[in-house]
Amino acid sequence: MNGVDLFLLGRTLMKIGEEALPTENLQAQPGSVRTVLIVVSDVRTHPGSAIGEIAARTGLPQSAVSGAVARLREAGAIVTAPDPRDRRRLLIEPAPEISHRVAEVRSAPIEDALAKVLDTTDPSRIAEVHALLEQLANHLTPQVLARLRE
Repeated sequence: MNGVDLFLLGRTLMKIGEEALPTENLQAQPGSVRTVLIVVSDVRTHPGSAIGEIAARTGLPQSAVSGAVARLREAGAIVTAPDPRDRRRLLIEPAPEISHRVAEVRSAPIEDALAKVLDTTDPSRIAEVHALLEQLANHLTPQVLARLRE
């Protein structure tokens, strides 16, 4: 595997993840799921950040981060508070308790999406790939990305 193969694998995994996420009661907005997930990952890795800091780290436009923060706050995934040093800025933290919507999204099964992309209904094949993905996820958590930036 080389860097291009790894990049393409990552893109494929993102698309499978998007397919597996429940989208009931959500407005269809191109790229919005991906943006929200990038912001969630950044907030979990860097709690207490301001919108501008998240935008700088993720490379997303500040307006996209603001929109994602609003959606995440509404879903109960994050909480915001004014920055005590600059009341114009909001500091963003993961919510202390998991909301119903966040629990629903986190518990969404991936088997149907895997069956679709693998073009199989064989439960043992789906379980094999699922187990491999879990093993990979245990090694490559969102927190390890900080090492790439060092």
